[in-house]
Amino acid sequence: MDPADVKSYWPISNLSVLSKLLERLVAGQLLEHLNAARLLSDLQSAYRAYHSTETAVLKVLAYILRAFDTGDVAVLTLLDLSAAFDTVDHVTLLRRLEVSYGLQSHMLGWFQSYLDGRTQYVRRGTDFSTVTLLLCGIPQGSVLGPILFVLYTADLLQLVDKYQLWPHLYADDTQVYGFCHASAVSQLQERVSACVDEVALWMRSNRLQLNASKTEVLWCASSRRQHQIPRAPVRVCSDFIQPASSVCDLGIHLDADASMRTHVSRTVSTCFNVLRQIRSIR
Repeated sequence: MDPADVKSYWPISNLSVLSKLLERLVAGQLLEHLNAARLLSDLQSAYRAYHSTETAVLKVLAYILRAFDTGDVAVLTLLDLSAAFDTVDHVTLLRRLEVSYGLQSHMLGWFQSYLDGRTQYVRRGTDFSTVTLLLCGIPQGSVLGPILFVLYTADLLQLVDKYQLWPHLYADDTQVYGFCHASAVSQLQERVSACVDEVALWMRSNRLQLNASKTEVLWCASSRRQHQIPRAPVRVCSDFIQPASSVCDLGIHLDADASMRTHVSRTVSTCFNVLRQIRSIR
């Protein structure tokens, strides 16, 4: 990355070992409460046992292949957030922990003290900037931070469901997908655009920002129905996104025909590169 570009940097919390140990104990109790009360959706795959990137991609891919079996066309939209962890509103997060997840009394007060009073500064070499009080955001590099972000964005699932589309979340990566007959792709495309509009509105109201320019759209169909895939750009907020022939979803490259050809090719290329390096030092 370019060291002269501000976008090449992001804040990482410098936490002590004791702090991380305490967070891990609290995280264990919090997840135990959420799992016992079934407050976590199966459509959120981050920071939970048996809910990894593999299970998230497999679930989405299974629905796409099921659409192929019925002769339908599928669309997959990958939404990108800008600096998602840095803009989480503390008041909204605490209110959500109380109302949606039943945290009260001392536990809610503990989370408030966990978020309040944090400071940040920029260090370059031996130079330090002025210390500034953090009014929003959750600590990056912490144990509890990612879990709190998952709870903060859980309402997105119900919002996408209103448009008869299927969501799947992995931390700040949001996947929205749907299926239809080839003759109804224009209606499906309109539903996707309307859904993304409301998602962007919800994010703005919760101090999050959807990066429409980095959002990707993939139309999928079987190899015999590739000619039925629409080629026109899809409206994402005020931008128009050209559908891609393959996208990278949580580290897995998906093709428009679900052949995994791109992923296999890239994996083989990476392996050959490593083998060449091993040979040079042999």
